Amino acid sequence: MKIEIIGAESLGVRGLCCLVTVAERKILIDPGLALGFLRNGQAPHPVQVAVGEVIRKQIIQAWGLATDIVFSHFHGDHVPLVDANPYQLDAALVTDLNPGVRIWTKSPDFLTVKEQKRYAALKERLDARWKEGATGAGPLRFSGSVPHGEKTERSESVIMTRIEDDRVFVHTSDIQLLDDDTVDRVLAWQPDILLAGGPPLYLERLSSSLRDRAWQNAVRLAGSVDILILDHHLMRSLEGLQWLDSLLKETGRRVFCSADFMGVRRRLLEAERKTLYKHMPVPLEWHQQYAQGKAATEKYERIFFG
Repeated sequence: MKIEIIGAESLGVRGLCCLVTVAERKILIDPGLALGFLRNGQAPHPVQVAVGEVIRKQIIQAWGLATDIVFSHFHGDHVPLVDANPYQLDAALVTDLNPGVRIWTKSPDFLTVKEQKRYAALKERLDARWKEGATGAGPLRFSGSVPHGEKTERSESVIMTRIEDDRVFVHTSDIQLLDDDTVDRVLAWQPDILLAGGPPLYLERLSSSLRDRAWQNAVRLAGSVDILILDHHLMRSLEGLQWLDSLLKETGRRVFCSADFMGVRRRLLEAERKTLYKHMPVPLEWHQQYAQGKAATEKYERIFFG
């Protein structure tokens, strides 16, 4: 089994995209990205846009190789979009790229109104064999719908993916560690490697009780999984890094963010957006010009990457 995490917050973009290779199967999970259209009143810094361009190309390349594609849900940082903004993955870029590829999704019965529209638009646009609500095949297994974060009467939902080969890999998308029953289901799958979306510590509305629940569930997972990778919402703030490092210290287990797992430098660019603007000022009309194809990122890419 080979696991490549392509896009996540610690890698510089919003998302939780990975490519898992098992024998002849190449399974691409959540092929989307976003940059946070506004954060504290600021649009994505051109450095973020440059990193987003690189990761977008990697996702498109992986799409062309995939035998299976999984959409855990239809948020804009997890799937291509027919109406994508300049910082997301436009569905036009993957249309006809891999005809007949299998696309696995949660049941249409569990889609929100907004998700239903995106699902319908993608199904019309993409030439694929759609597997809605299926439980999986071969090394692939899927959960039913589980809460997107805290379980409430109005909570959105995601599906979780289990891939078994010489090891068991589980991808849990946006569970945020906020629902005990969902974590129980993850543990019942007995993963060796778990890639999960952690809690959104950057949101002021996240109560202290939910923060404590996420922490306790993280401790449970760290004690039961050989390799625990926590990212996504957790890495949208520098507090998330401190939280992860505290978890590592308390449990003494193999706890990583996506960048750590991939052996690259941590790039929490959304959390560092204010700092990027401070040290690398941006012309007033840059974003409008970029959206019109009249501005490029090379200057900022050279400054940032050297």
